[in-house]
Amino acid sequence: MNVQTVAWAPSGALRIIDQTLLPSEERYVDLETVEAVIEAIRSLRVRGAPAIGVAAAMGLVAALRPSFREPLAAFLARAEAAAERIAAARPTAVNLGWAMDRMRRVARATAGTGAAVFEALLQEAQAIWREDAAMCRAMGEHGQVLMKGGRRQGSGVNVLTHCNTGALATGGIGTALAIVYTAAERGVDVYVYADETRPLFQGSRLTAWELAKAGIPYSVQPDSAAASLIAQGGVDIVVVGADRIAKNGDTANKVGTYPLALVARRHAIPFYVVAPSSTFDLACPSGAEIPIEQRAALEVTHPLGTQAAPEGSEVFNPAFDVTPAELVSGWVTEKGILRPPFAF
Repeated sequence: MNVQTVAWAPSGALRIIDQTLLPSEERYVDLETVEAVIEAIRSLRVRGAPAIGVAAAMGLVAALRPSFREPLAAFLARAEAAAERIAAARPTAVNLGWAMDRMRRVARATAGTGAAVFEALLQEAQAIWREDAAMCRAMGEHGQVLMKGGRRQGSGVNVLTHCNTGALATGGIGTALAIVYTAAERGVDVYVYADETRPLFQGSRLTAWELAKAGIPYSVQPDSAAASLIAQGGVDIVVVGADRIAKNGDTANKVGTYPLALVARRHAIPFYVVAPSSTFDLACPSGAEIPIEQRAALEVTHPLGTQAAPEGSEVFNPAFDVTPAELVSGWVTEKGILRPPFAF
């Protein structure tokens, strides 16, 4: 994939592709303050649990850059406060808090000057980005065992996915879509059915955009058509990402994932979650303890800026749902395909 979701700008700012403008416009924006990083995360300019973690770490460094000459105590206090604010930007994606905890530990463990702490934070952000890219590649490799023996003629495999789990959601080539990209690199005839993923259309806007750039054939369908597609035998495997995975395997992902798991189980279709170890929250016993973000009503009543419901309509708009562990065939990670109990 030739998509780079996060990067360093020449000025030292965090540079992201503004995903709210895709697919009509490919625009990159530079973030230099805590406020800008928080706004980008909350508004979904950058999204996807791994990408949020990477962007948070790099964004923290970008925001701290003007202050690195401060005395050690003042700089540490500034770094702690900034990390705490960024960590609170969205509640469900565990990678966000994970990345900020990791950056805070590095800051506290570094002696010397504010400049020394800043350099250590810069190196840690680089490491988080580099590790995420490596984990994406490893997940793609481990998932190849799932991409054999499809129902289409020859070696073809029909994959159904939900939301966006590709390069736009990570610091590398993706989570669930990393399996697709790796299979395509190896010559597997892979076809992707992308749920449009309402109400923000991450499947039709982002996944389809990525697949088109990669030259991988695909179709977009309404979320409500996925069950019919599976029932008609058009799907060999369902692969999805995750925003938080509890210790027992219950998995929070983009709303609409749970019904896919139910339908896949009804029709004996493999259903796999693909996520790096940083998305597992072993301190969270089950899905019942995962906080579910409620998004703005306008996302439903005015999708993509067009009114689709009467003014004053009440709205239920959870960003995520929780798929019980018993509906998941396995969890593809950078360490292999796992089942609970997890240990990292």
